[in-house]
Order: sequence, then C-alpha cells, then structure tokens
Amino acid sequence: MKELLSRFPRPTHYLGTEVNAVHKDPERISLRWGLAFPDLYEIGMSHLGLKILYHLLNAEDHIQAERVFAPHPDVGHELRRQGAPLCTLESDTPLSRLDILGFSLTHELCYTTVLYILDLAGIPFRADQRTENAPLIVGGGGATFNPEPVARFFDCLVIGDGEEAVLDISRLILQAKEAGQTRQDLLYCLREIPGLYLPSFFQESKTGRALVPVYPDYTRVEKRVLTDINTVDYPTSPVLPFGKAVHDRFTLEVARGCTRGCRFCQAGMTTRPVRERTLSELDRITVNGLNQTGFEELSFLALSVGDFSSLEALFDQSFTRCSQDQVAISLPSLRVGSISPHLMSLLSRLRRTGITLAPEAGSQRLRDVINKGIREEDLLDHTEKLFAQGWNRVKLYFMIGLPTETLEDLEAIVDLCLRVRSLAKKAKSKHLRITASISPFVPKAHTPFQWDAQDRLSTSKDKINYLRQLFAPHKGLELQWHDPEMSLVEGVFSRGGRDLDRVVEWAYQQGEILTGWKDFFGFQTWAEALKQTGLTPEDLTGASRLEDSLPWAHIRAGLAPGFLLKERELAEQGQATLDCRYHSCSGCGVCDGEASPSSALKAAPQKISPRLNQRQRDQENKPGEPEPVKNRTGLQEKKSHLRFWFEKLGPARYLSQLELQSILERAFRRAGLPMAFSGGFHPLPLLSFGQALPVGVLSLNEWCDLYLREEVAGSHLQAEAFNRFSPDGIRFTRIEELSLQRKQPRARFEEFEIRLPARSNQSNSAQEQWTGAMLLKSLILEHETKKGVKSVDVRGFLYEMRHVSSRKTRILLDWRQGYLSPLKIVQAVTPELDPTDLALTKIRQIM
Repeated sequence: MKELLSRFPRPTHYLGTEVNAVHKDPERISLRWGLAFPDLYEIGMSHLGLKILYHLLNAEDHIQAERVFAPHPDVGHELRRQGAPLCTLESDTPLSRLDILGFSLTHELCYTTVLYILDLAGIPFRADQRTENAPLIVGGGGATFNPEPVARFFDCLVIGDGEEAVLDISRLILQAKEAGQTRQDLLYCLREIPGLYLPSFFQESKTGRALVPVYPDYTRVEKRVLTDINTVDYPTSPVLPFGKAVHDRFTLEVARGCTRGCRFCQAGMTTRPVRERTLSELDRITVNGLNQTGFEELSFLALSVGDFSSLEALFDQSFTRCSQDQVAISLPSLRVGSISPHLMSLLSRLRRTGITLAPEAGSQRLRDVINKGIREEDLLDHTEKLFAQGWNRVKLYFMIGLPTETLEDLEAIVDLCLRVRSLAKKAKSKHLRITASISPFVPKAHTPFQWDAQDRLSTSKDKINYLRQLFAPHKGLELQWHDPEMSLVEGVFSRGGRDLDRVVEWAYQQGEILTGWKDFFGFQTWAEALKQTGLTPEDLTGASRLEDSLPWAHIRAGLAPGFLLKERELAEQGQATLDCRYHSCSGCGVCDGEASPSSALKAAPQKISPRLNQRQRDQENKPGEPEPVKNRTGLQEKKSHLRFWFEKLGPARYLSQLELQSILERAFRRAGLPMAFSGGFHPLPLLSFGQALPVGVLSLNEWCDLYLREEVAGSHLQAEAFNRFSPDGIRFTRIEELSLQRKQPRARFEEFEIRLPARSNQSNSAQEQWTGAMLLKSLILEHETKKGVKSVDVRGFLYEMRHVSSRKTRILLDWRQGYLSPLKIVQAVTPELDPTDLALTKIRQIM
C-alpha cells in the first residue's frame, strides 16, 4: 500500500512513521495484532481505548500491535483500482496475514465501516465463511453491550474493560498456534476468558428474540471489570498524529465509570463502579505524558469529570505544572455545580473559548424523570458565575423525545436559554452567544428506558421545527440539532437483533461506508435496506413489553435483575436516585457485598467496589471567593533567537507545512527548549519558517527560526541531539545563532533537482522541454487559487537550468519578485509528465 502514497489524499495518514509509533523486528514477533478503528485517521487517532491497547500489547516483546483505520473513500477506490489490499500502518502488512484483527465498536453507525475494512482486506464478512488461516476477528467497545446486529461478523467480542482481556486472548492464541489447534478448538478454549462473548456459541431461537446457548456451561457473558485502573500501565508516549486529530491533545483518564444514575445513559449503567486514579499516579502520568509527547494541551477525561473526588487538588497540581510551559488544560462537558469558584477562576485564566453544560431537559419535571440530578436554580447560579468570570459563550445540551415528554417540556428549553441569556446581559458579557444543541433521544440496552419507544422520524422533525420557530425571534440564541435520520438509524441498531446483519450488508453493498459522517450518510439507502429485508424502522424502535425477550439478554452488565425495572418505576414517579459514590448504595448490584455478591465478580480477579481518592468531593464546603492565582511571567521574553537547519527526506516528503509546524513545535517541547510565546488570549510559540514546501517535494536545506525566553547559545547545542525527537525523514543538520530582530535573511534563490522518469523517451522529451522553456520570453500558467483562476508568468521564476545527467536536471528559481510552488513551475514546463513519476528535491538556498 505504501507504494501508492503519492496517489492518496492526505498521504501522511497512511505512513505509519509518526513519533512514538512502534516498529519491531518481524523475526522476533510471535503474534501480530491489527487494532482497527472503523473511522478515518483523524477520528481514530483521538480514541483513548486504541492508545491504551496499542501500548499494552506492544509492551510484550513477542507481540506486535499495529494500527488500521478506514481509508478515505478516494483512497479505497484507488486501492481497488490498483488491486492492492488494505494494510497496517506500521509495517504495511496486509490485514489478511495478521493473527488477530480487533475492532473498536464505539457506536452503532460504524457497522458498515467494519465491512468496508474487511472488504478492502479481502476477508469474508461472516465468521462461518472464514478459513483456518484467516485472522481472528475481535470486537470491543461500548456498542458490544448489544452486539447482535453484527455478531455474526465477529469470532468473539470483549464485553467491558479490555486491558486484561486482550492479553488473555493473546496468551491462548499463542498456545493454540504451538499446539496446532483448529479454529473451532481455539474458540472453545476462548470461552474460558472472563468477559469474552463468542457469538457462534449462541443460536437463534424459533420463538422470540432471545438466543439459545449451545453449551450448558456457557449460558451468559458477564462484563469484564478492571477493578483498579491504577494497576494497568497508562500510555504516556502515545503516537503523535500527523495532521490535526479531532482531539489533538494529551488525554488523561482521571476515572472510569459513573454512578450519577442518568436513566438514559448506557455508559453510566455499563461502566460501573467508579474507579479513580490516585493523585500521585495522575501527576506521574501528566509529567511523563507531556514530556514524551510535547502536546500543548492537557485534557481530563471521565464520564463525569466534575464528580472526581479530588478535582480541586488535581487541577491545582496540573495548573501549576502546565502554566510553566504554556500548556492549556481543557475539560469536557461539565455537570452543573461541579466546579468551585476557585476552579472557575483557574479556568478563566486559560483559553476561555466557551463552556458546555448538559441539562438534557428543559423542565425540572423531565430532569427528575431522567434522574439528571440538577436543579434549575443551580444551573442559573452556575452560569451567572461563569459570566462573571468573563465567559460569553455557553452551549447547553438537550435531548428531545425523552419518555413522558410533553409540549411544555419543549417550550421549557427556550425558556431556560432565555433565563441564561438574561444573566449574561446582567454581567454585561460582550459577543454573547447561547447555543442549544438538540439530539433526538435513542433508547439503549441495559438502561431503564430500554423498553421505551423512540420518536418516529416525522415526530422528531416536527419537534425540531417547533423549536426553530421558538428560537427564531431571540437575538443571542442559537439552535443546533443532530440529524434525526442518523438518530433513527442508530436507534434501529441499538436494540436490534441478529436479523439486522443482512441490513448492514445490503447498505454497505449500496455504498454506505462512513455512516457516522453526515457528508457520507444516505438515509434512503438505509430505508431501502430495511425494506429489502422485510423490516421497518417502527418494528425496531417501538416500545417493548416488560416480559418480552431481549436480544441482549445473555450479555450481562453486572446489574441486578430488578434494578433497571426499579429505576423505570422511579422515573415514572419522578423520584431521584442519588450517586452512591457520596450517598447510600443504590442497589444496582455491580459492587460485591457480603449479602449480595456481584454477578460480575466471576469476570474480575478481586472484589468489585468504588475506588475513590476521598469519600467527599474536595470542592464541598469551599469558600465562595476564589483564591488569587498568579500567572507565570516571562513567557513572552525573547532572550535567544536560533535558526534550525534540517533535511526533509523519505516519508517526511508527504508532510504538509501545517503538519511540519506542529511536529517541530512538539519536538522542541520534548527537547526541553524554553520557547518564547506570543501574547494575547491564544499564545503561540514564536516559530517561523521559510517558503512552504509542497507536499511530495524533498529537501536537503530547510530551516525554521525559534525565539527562546532564556539565553541559549546555538554553539552549545548539537543539531544531531534533536533528531531523536523528530519523525523518520526529518534530520537536523546545524543550528545558527541569529540576532533578536524579527526580520531575518530569507532565500532569494533556491536550487532544485528534478529526477526524471526511468523511461528514456519521457526523460529525453522532458529535458528538451526544459531547454526550450529557457529560450522563451514568457510561459503563462493558469492555476487555481482561493480567489479563483489566476494567470502567472512562470518564465520570470526560471533563473538558471542545467542538465546534470540523462535523468537529472537542476533549476535555480528566483523568488525576488514573489513565490510560486516549484511543483507548479515543473508542471507548467512538462505538463505531460505525471507528478508521481518524478522526484523534486531542494538542493540549496541562496540568502
């Protein structure tokens, strides 16, 4: 696949040479994993679960774990056109040659993307169609708590936490390889692994939707529980993405699990109990993670970060450390009332771009039904304090279609937003924007609302249109909404059974590849797929009777049998269930007690219970006024100015200028250079470059200039010492000391070498065209710019030309009157040549 890189859009997404990518000697590898994320590179590179498994598996000397992402449709088309299989990023190994191919199933709309990856790899979709030599296809992630719509595509699925399970799977497969076991024998052994579901060991019943176990000692699957997340090594040197990942920062998982008890939330029900990392462990991870990545942003991650018991202490220790090197700290959506005035003050000193809160429902009545656990007065008090600290943008998340919802509940959404707006005006906030983000409710398995109906598509659209009318007259209010058609398709699969695998196959065959992307989503295809298989959305999203068999009945999330029913009754009564972290036990059944042992205990090595840093949140009973916080000074001082010269060769040729800038900034951070920063609200390193090199062009002579806030002599730095911080193909050659003045010497001329195609007729013709071009007085090129088609005289850039061999020509380009991409100049002179058939290298710069 690597030989086709020059034909791919965003070729760096298929290189596999990023900083911290793991490459091993194939002769020493006994087991090869492919970790597949069924989405594009920029999404998959943000996924923490993939980073954790990549780190844990590669920590084993005899195991190689490599990454696999869904290629862009244009790349997929090129692979098919060339007859090339989809390969792993690190070693370019065809997926069909792996021992295990594991998929992260994070949501239901990724199912056709799984088939897309299998198809490009030449691996049969269904497990019963694969040969003995095919890789074992494994799934894991949140969607596996009802995997039945895609169960027959997988050999096995991990239910619950995967850190220990992937190592157990690896151990048994290695044993099977040594013993020469058949595929079926291996599957039989794998059923002994706690938390592992083997779909072929359950068959469809003739009546009802529940499945019938094949073996009497394997009748249900309990979720796997990692009882103490501090015992598993956390990745502090994750692969640094090429380009901008969706969440391009160092992610710090501070806790796993949530017991807030929101009755619509599947993750809150299936990831119990809460397990926090200790403050000392979090400090260690933060220090090592930032040192080994150079990320300029740190993000705390948990289902409910605001409920972390030691959030105040965590933020204080992290803020002090991060402010020293201009590292921002970000928090995800916060629960109302979960941050103290002191934390608000700290946050306000960081990037105050906006804050996200999730009331979920507009009325207090409906918030009580879903057990959201926040009062309207608390929300208003919270937002008033935010506005007082200088925030002017607030996003509020709501759901429509929740059980018992009425027209008054919809109208309460705009009423609540108007109250929030009035508080902002009271605080005299400038550039005010209050955004309500609306999503249709999708009932999920293992929640108290798993029996409830989802709104019909027409109903969801009517509600959105009604809200649009309500919001329209009000200045400063903005309404956004999730596509109700996508929510409907999600709902079809969230509670569906095995009969839906035919729907997934049919939709994929009709072109549905990246269903989770609005640009690639085709609702009519899905509607027709259901019709072709004799199903309707109403069949699959309607209400179920409490006594009905459910397709996921054999998958256990550790919850006591009557807990969800009890919570459903409390929802109907509008009664709350308090968070058992800080209040009495809710009786969910996950934790292991003397009177009621947890059903999930058989899938965990030790007692299951909450693990908190302290029994009461450290923000409780804090004084109302925040403590003064001193910002570090001196970050804008300029004490040294250095020019770093480097080569950009091999795979680095595919790096764009924006990618290169991010890579070098993080390299300098990892090297410990005291960079100087700009002022303003978004400080950036004072880092500048010469002329941007086009993607695909090599260079022996590139430079970047960097200001430092401490005096560092360039003669005291060894250029070679920085090469261990850069990716393959970037090699620093020398460091030059500059004056502190902003204006520095730049290239007036640059010399390039063109290596022409090996075919003599093409190379001879190209050299004749270059000779002829130098005799012309003008050579007009029309090229696309952001402002449309522009004409430019290329001849004015051609200063000198000489042929150094039958296949090599050197040109000296003159930039004194302006700049034009050297690739465009070459294409203007030799338009018949395919750019992928030649190599263009910058040889030198004349300053």
